[in-house]
Amino acid sequence: MAAGGLGGVLFNSQHNFAWLTGGGSNGIDLSRENGASYLLVRHDGKRFLIANNIEMPRLLAEEVSENDFEPIELSWQAEKTSKKSISEIAASLLLDSSELGSDIYLDHQIHPIEPLISACRHQLTDAELIRYRQLGRDAGKALGDAINLISPGETEKEISRTVRDTLASYDIYSVVTLVGADDRLKEFRHPVPTENDWKNSLLIAVCARRHGLIASLSRIITAGVDPELERNTEAVATVNSRLFAATRPDASASDLYKIATEAYAELGFADEIDKHHQGGACGYRTRDWNAHSSSSETAKHHQAFAWNPSITGTKIEETGIVTESGFEVITATPGFPQISVVVDGREYISPGILSL
Repeated sequence: MAAGGLGGVLFNSQHNFAWLTGGGSNGIDLSRENGASYLLVRHDGKRFLIANNIEMPRLLAEEVSENDFEPIELSWQAEKTSKKSISEIAASLLLDSSELGSDIYLDHQIHPIEPLISACRHQLTDAELIRYRQLGRDAGKALGDAINLISPGETEKEISRTVRDTLASYDIYSVVTLVGADDRLKEFRHPVPTENDWKNSLLIAVCARRHGLIASLSRIITAGVDPELERNTEAVATVNSRLFAATRPDASASDLYKIATEAYAELGFADEIDKHHQGGACGYRTRDWNAHSSSSETAKHHQAFAWNPSITGTKIEETGIVTESGFEVITATPGFPQISVVVDGREYISPGILSL
């Protein structure tokens, strides 16, 4: 706000509401980025919750404390009648005639500044680290539980329902659920579940959200032995481990991408990096940014990353946190096969293939 000369910032997106409230939700319609209420942060630090009379009682009872955000209520008719009703209320709460910013486009008089806001989310607080590590542990365990419930012969859609239901039993909502079996696993990097039956090889990938934070992880399961799949997955584990080793404070995204590029080439899979992104920083979104050759972003201390290197037919994906002692994976699945790779004298563990 100081840099932009703004008197306050309005927040309406669901991910930023969760961030500013420590895991609260303003989501009703989860198909939209917009939430059903607004937060206003004024340049003097004063905070407000702006909501219509339908949403305010529940928000104060279940999501937000009046001690943290002063409630400003309007009628649902007033909100629907004028698109400017919210911005006019927000402007009236400012201490002077300065301008407003917002995390999403609201009207032409308010400056959308999501890229600047995003940078404020990158370094996780101590409380967020506790929540994130627990989410990662639960998501890894939940996916392991789900894998124990599925069998060859089931359709991708049946498997996805089992995965989502198992995550839900941990109070986790899967914002992305990909299931690819056999030929579809080889054909598509993002296999949305279909009626295709699982016979031999299977990929399950989820982006697991709880209290706003999102952890991403993928697992490969086979009904038998597939030497080519095993070799390729071991190669992906090498790329993954080199990314883990290089993901440190102040590492540039373009350098991280270069490390992945060189690893693919060294392993004989130079063209695979062009077939899918490698992942990047995450937190309250599945990815805040992806690493690529022109990235200007840099890694921050206590920032979360989800890397997902892949070779046609296989993928490795885990979420972790940049710490003083290196990259800390938070989504490991207990008892799942592991691939160990040593980089610069340190061992890094990636999920392997579970052969039934």
